[in-house]
Amino acid sequence: MAMERVTGGAAALAGARRETSWVQLALALCAALVLALALASGAAAQQGTAPEVETQSPLGGTVPGNTLGASSDSEMWRAVRQGTAGSVSIPDQKAATLVQSEGELWRSVRNGPLALYASWALLGMIVVLCLFFAIRGRVRIEHGRSDKTITRFAAFERFGHWLLASSFIILALTGLNVMYGRYVLMPVIGAEAFGAVTMFGKYLHNYLAFAFMAGLAIIFLMWVRHNLPDKTDIKWILQGGGLFSKNLHPPAKKFNAGQKMIFWLTILGGLSVSLSGWSLLFPYTTHFFNDTFVMVNGIFGTSLPTGLSVLQEQQLASLWHAIMSVFLICVIIAHIYIGSIGMEGAFDAMGSGEVDLNWAREHHSLWVEEVLARQGEGAVKTTAAPQPAE
Repeated sequence: MAMERVTGGAAALAGARRETSWVQLALALCAALVLALALASGAAAQQGTAPEVETQSPLGGTVPGNTLGASSDSEMWRAVRQGTAGSVSIPDQKAATLVQSEGELWRSVRNGPLALYASWALLGMIVVLCLFFAIRGRVRIEHGRSDKTITRFAAFERFGHWLLASSFIILALTGLNVMYGRYVLMPVIGAEAFGAVTMFGKYLHNYLAFAFMAGLAIIFLMWVRHNLPDKTDIKWILQGGGLFSKNLHPPAKKFNAGQKMIFWLTILGGLSVSLSGWSLLFPYTTHFFNDTFVMVNGIFGTSLPTGLSVLQEQQLASLWHAIMSVFLICVIIAHIYIGSIGMEGAFDAMGSGEVDLNWAREHHSLWVEEVLARQGEGAVKTTAAPQPAE
């Protein structure tokens, strides 16, 4: 009878886990659908912000005040497209710019394909993760949790990680608000509340950018030596990290190939976002794009535009900052998934810093061997074993 109760309880627990997994999947899909509709509607609304130009004047091509209106000749409009500048007596010569036609191109790109493709990229990442969760389920500890743990990350390592992570999440939310908030959030909370939220978000975005850059530097200095590629990564990649198959655990050191890819995408993408963000924080003081284009043209023989004006630099920095930010958000969404609901025991690494020994041996066996060889059995801590139910 006791054995039947245990068997029945195990079956009920397994059924509850499957039911919970499907509930989580349904909630995730609903959230993805809501996000998709919101971002898509915002992108569509932005693409419709171009002002309509009346091509026929009721006055036969002229307007009051002896202005040419629609009867202007092609030479004048060609001059407008080329831009023009006057003269000023103040030190800031940028104030002399009267017409800068690239601004219309910037607006069209930002509110058009950039906003639309960014929303599809975010949706695509969420849908892929939901499908992966539905097919693979949560990656469980194959041998179950033990009564022993091993230190995965020290306190300072976790500080650097959470400094970077928390600042990035706030930067991502406030940045998405700048791109989509007017069309997604403002209709919900009203114009006055939206203005206050956006202004507060602007200050958060500007000042937390420095926390993000500090966190980026900290994790680079701490972990770069552990994230250099080696031959163990080849086997891990060929076996898909064991993520697509049960009972398969390719050996890995402190960081496996997947984590190394996340690391370098975060470092390089974060550096790119930081440089473009610096240009926006301190406008008209840098020439990152012009200098980059000159270097690329010299190396590859391309003909990228050079001699960019300071306004063109700001426009390019704004577009590039948005592109790389959305790319990083997609990468971090995948990282958050696998470090939380996607893999059992993974969050402990950045939570308490102590991970289950069985989890460590299944996912980072070579690292466990190195730690035990260096510190001996003292590296393993014994936890209180769960007491059996009476």
